[in-house]
Amino acid sequence: MSNVLADRRVENDWWKEPVPENVSWGEGFYLETAQSFRFMRSKLPMAITFGEHVSCYAGCSFALGKNGSCSVGDFSLLNGVMIMAEERIEIGKHVLISWNVGIADSDFHPIEAAKRRQDTMALAPFLKDAPPRPEIRSRPVKICDNAWIGMNAVILKGVTIGENSIVGAGAVVSKSVPPNVVVAGNPAVIVKEL
Repeated sequence: MSNVLADRRVENDWWKEPVPENVSWGEGFYLETAQSFRFMRSKLPMAITFGEHVSCYAGCSFALGKNGSCSVGDFSLLNGVMIMAEERIEIGKHVLISWNVGIADSDFHPIEAAKRRQDTMALAPFLKDAPPRPEIRSRPVKICDNAWIGMNAVILKGVTIGENSIVGAGAVVSKSVPPNVVVAGNPAVIVKEL
């Protein structure tokens, strides 16, 4: 059972587009609106995989680049999360992710000033003879089983959040978090062991 119908449209959804063909889900999947995929550009045959009884509430957004992918494990609950993947974001089972959380596996723009300038020109929609985009760095993100990510937290590229760990509200996580701890702050640091 799911509220996504056979035609890949969400039951009673105000957004008229269907769920993209390269998204799959398990039994009991709940999706509040197919608008969650409005920024999805992935060309992979299976870009997003949702496990069984996953819930995606309003405000969730999956912004996947042409080679981006994401998986969400069984019984995970996403509420207003922004997932931005150029490469891979993996979310385990029984994970809770709160409002306005941002998870990004890429910088999306170069760090070096001259390359950033080139990037702004490459992205200008009406610039004739625009230069190519410079190389952008990305590294996968992994959120392990039973983690809890608090409201307004930011998880950056290359980070792993360990099993059972909690990321406090508003934390900026730029380094991996071991299992069974609470992290908070900017930059996030361990404030408690569980």
